[in-house]
Amino acid sequence: MPPTSPGPLRQLVDWSAAFWAGVAAGVIFLGLNVYAAPAVIGGNGWSFIRLLAAPVMGDGVLAPPASFDAAIALVGLGVHLVLSVAFALLLAIVIHRWGLLVGMLGGALFGVALYGIVVYTASLLFPWLLTLQSPLLLATHVIFGIVAGGVYETLEVEEFAPSPAAAGGGNT
Repeated sequence: MPPTSPGPLRQLVDWSAAFWAGVAAGVIFLGLNVYAAPAVIGGNGWSFIRLLAAPVMGDGVLAPPASFDAAIALVGLGVHLVLSVAFALLLAIVIHRWGLLVGMLGGALFGVALYGIVVYTASLLFPWLLTLQSPLLLATHVIFGIVAGGVYETLEVEEFAPSPAAAGGGNT
């Protein structure tokens, strides 16, 4: 008698890989916007950290001078890390069924979408985010997505489970 087939399987999201993809992509994104962007377009890297902290601490943290302040830096970094991981978890839900190439291409498109959401939608609540509208920030969002998708697919341990229909939970 042939062995019984477990039925259709679905691939599970590797949440650990998604978490670390968010951390890695977040660190690279932050480095590009705090160090590389000011070198290219001028300005001060601390102003980017202040933009990240402002939704939590209020727009008073945006007032000049954009110098180092430990409390603002901790809040800005915390907000950035939480958002980076949350966005990578969301991206992992979308790309987990495919491989590295689709993960990176999907991540790039995800980065474009994030840029649009931040600049054109979140700015309705936080008007100072409109100052981020630039091709350079679009590029760093695309890089965030590429890194998040690539790191996720590289770290992902593929696990499968019976689909809900195979387990008797689907419609017949």
